[in-house]
Amino acid sequence: MKLAIISHTEHYKTADGSLVGWGPTITELNHLLDIFDTIYHVAMYHETVAPASALPYISDRIVFVPLPALGGTTLGAKLQLIWKSPKVLHIVNATLKKVDWFQFRGPTGIGVYVIPFLVFCVKTPGWFKYAGNWNQENPPLGYRLQRWMLKKQSRKVTINGSWEKQPKHCLTFENPCLTDQELIEGETLGKLKSIKNKLTCCFVGRLEKPKGVERIIQAIAGLSAEEKAFIKEVHLVGDGPDLPYFKSLTENLEVDIVFHRSLSREQVFKIYKASQVFLMPTTASEGFPKVIAEAMNFGCIPIVSNISSIGQYIEHMKTGICLEEVTAKKLKSAIIELKKVDPNHFYTMLINQRLEVEKFSFNNYNNRIKTEITL
Repeated sequence: MKLAIISHTEHYKTADGSLVGWGPTITELNHLLDIFDTIYHVAMYHETVAPASALPYISDRIVFVPLPALGGTTLGAKLQLIWKSPKVLHIVNATLKKVDWFQFRGPTGIGVYVIPFLVFCVKTPGWFKYAGNWNQENPPLGYRLQRWMLKKQSRKVTINGSWEKQPKHCLTFENPCLTDQELIEGETLGKLKSIKNKLTCCFVGRLEKPKGVERIIQAIAGLSAEEKAFIKEVHLVGDGPDLPYFKSLTENLEVDIVFHRSLSREQVFKIYKASQVFLMPTTASEGFPKVIAEAMNFGCIPIVSNISSIGQYIEHMKTGICLEEVTAKKLKSAIIELKKVDPNHFYTMLINQRLEVEKFSFNNYNNRIKTEITL
């Protein structure tokens, strides 16, 4: 069985000419080879330096079909998105003739015309994956339009979270990010984690204000000297244009803030393993960030925003701490609250996480694709 995946996933060439792409998506596709014989990935090619988090495909049974790099917030970028639409649709249509199924991954800029094309012009069976905040009250116009179109058509749509008045064809699906071996390793490691000594905290994601990086630094800065003394270090993993600004905020902070920029999957997992706390006080348009499940798997208590579907998995003081009000002040209070937690309660929270974490395995995802989507 052959599958076409249509997405905005960034692909690059390394210095030696190897093709790599955005790590989380590439890893997911590599595992989908357990279901599909061949996968054609119609996605965007960027002629820029590949980040350290980019990964190669593990098999030539995955065929990359390049699209021009499109998207952006400027008027020029939006005009380019429309100008290139005939070329994008031609590539998509030619690829669909080779496959038995398709998956379209949104929301993304090309979705405003690829989704209606798939709905009205394509007979090949397929499904849609909406990775953003399905319940966002005021999404950008393009996201709102794509969500509306997906609700009105009849093919299945996998979404983050479970919501009132959710259409029957819209299925709650966890985004996979963990192998069975990583689940076993994480469960073993969790039994060794302790909150008795100094805390190591971490953040993984885009280094930008909406993701909460500024709030993390401000929260640490707001701690008293005595409270700062129980923070061993804070690891910030990721990249973004605001990096110099964030570094300037950490001067004379009296807490070791380590900026790692972009790291490989294995390097990120090492940081999870060394940490007890995962911080993501985000106000960005989120579905359910995979990094939360990854961090939890390796024994981190998440302190995160109660937005989108995050609060459906992170139950306050049972599997983590959910911030109803996303401010540096509330984050500071949550860090202090967690440090005061009884060690037995901390361990109970880690145990409670296991049922949630296991939902994010590649094995669980593939089984659900076979039984609920492709049949």
